[in-house]
Amino acid sequence: METVKAYLQITMKIKESDRQSAAKVYFDYRKPFLDTIEGALTKALLVRDEDVQVLHGFDSREHAAAYLESEMFKNDVAKGLSPYFQADPEIRIFDVVG
Repeated sequence: METVKAYLQITMKIKESDRQSAAKVYFDYRKPFLDTIEGALTKALLVRDEDVQVLHGFDSREHAAAYLESEMFKNDVAKGLSPYFQADPEIRIFDVVG
């Protein structure tokens, strides 16, 4: 298995009452993401009282950035989640050092 060299973190403000519906979008696209997106290695849903995060692991920063431009992200994931956003999501890409 390849090593994660970059993380794409998407942080979303989603009301407690909408989190189950938003989680369905995550679970619907988790396997297709891992099976079809170039460089995708991991995907995790992190839930806190104040927000929800999806942490995507990639083999490179370039593949992480490319996912944001993919049809799956733009036409399926973002459209599916956008009705639940209370604010614009925060999107960051991190390099793994070491």
